[in-house]
Amino acid sequence: MINKTILKWAGSKVRTMEQLRPHLPKARRLVEPFAGSCSVMMNTDYERYLIADVNADLINFYHCVLDPIEGIFESLAFCWERFNDKETYYAIRERFNNKTAYCKYNQAADFLILNRHCYNGLCRYNQSGGFNVPFGRYKKVYFPKNEIAEFSHKADCTELLHLEWQDTLSLVDFDDGVYCDPPYLGNSFTQYHTAGFTESDHEELALALKNINVIQGNPITVSNSLEAKTLYADLGFTVHEIEAPRTISAKGDRKLAIEIIAVLNGGAQ
Repeated sequence: MINKTILKWAGSKVRTMEQLRPHLPKARRLVEPFAGSCSVMMNTDYERYLIADVNADLINFYHCVLDPIEGIFESLAFCWERFNDKETYYAIRERFNNKTAYCKYNQAADFLILNRHCYNGLCRYNQSGGFNVPFGRYKKVYFPKNEIAEFSHKADCTELLHLEWQDTLSLVDFDDGVYCDPPYLGNSFTQYHTAGFTESDHEELALALKNINVIQGNPITVSNSLEAKTLYADLGFTVHEIEAPRTISAKGDRKLAIEIIAVLNGGAQ
């Protein structure tokens, strides 16, 4: 059984989990520098997790899910339908982007509202740091009550940090496994925080992961687009190709796309 996630997320691994799972690192603790929807955490059974992301709104949301003030998310369920309105959505988006004297729990609640009601579940920011995804125009919007409960069950074995991926990798211990799911190379939807994720960032990440494997022997797994195949193959990764459903398309195209899973086994070289 595949567990769904609280958040809708571009590139979520929920629909490719059965293909991904056999290639994930064998380790007690899994380190993920790109938290996203936490679909891998929700569908694996590592003893411990270190989950991080550069997106402060995302990590704040997860912290509030794991340590909520009483009723903050439950109360949303009772008025959920009223958020499925264009004017209400844009008013919440404006409030979310104006964070002056803004309680972190209210911010987390607004983040969930925006995520579930925005176009395609995108998480995108402009250069000023403002969330700028338009209204999604859905007939009905699902409230993830069960998914919030399931996520909360992982609290005791999960550490959630707001960090750049470089800082997260500096915390990798010798017996950890690392899984990376960065914004895909060649994908135009990379502005999941103000700085985005460039081709140079992809090259830097691949080299850093190779170095960790060589020096410490950690097993590494990376998901990416087919455009990244040569980058990882040239560094000695074993590259597997899989078919994955597209989650974003301006033309509504939902055909299967070829993606890669790049793997370095454990053991110092």
